[in-house]
Amino acid sequence: MTDFSILQGKTLTKVEQIGDDRIRFEVGDGKAYELFHSQDCCESVAVESVTGDLADLVGVPILLAEEATSNDDPPGYKHDYQPESQTWTFYKLRTIKGSVDIRWHGSSNGYYSESVDFAETR
Repeated sequence: MTDFSILQGKTLTKVEQIGDDRIRFEVGDGKAYELFHSQDCCESVAVESVTGDLADLVGVPILLAEEATSNDDPPGYKHDYQPESQTWTFYKLRTIKGSVDIRWHGSSNGYYSESVDFAETR
């Protein structure tokens, strides 16, 4: 896997959300990266929300690219049911054009991975 902060300083040529389980970043140097989760048997990991406009990340250098995780619910968040185990993963991206926050939620019975992967895809 690749450290998400590798995007900092790079200029993206394209960003797209593919369903609720994949976000693809194409970089001016010809490389591409994806946020994703390889689903297993008994967990669920998906993009819960994207705040901001992904288009604001294209054509200008990324000034900030950071990842944070928490097992606690964000303020005001209500579950339909309380999972046995959960992980929230937050990705923050900033450019001079705007900011984007990507929030993933993973839940399981505690025996499966709830993490989000970030990897180079070409």
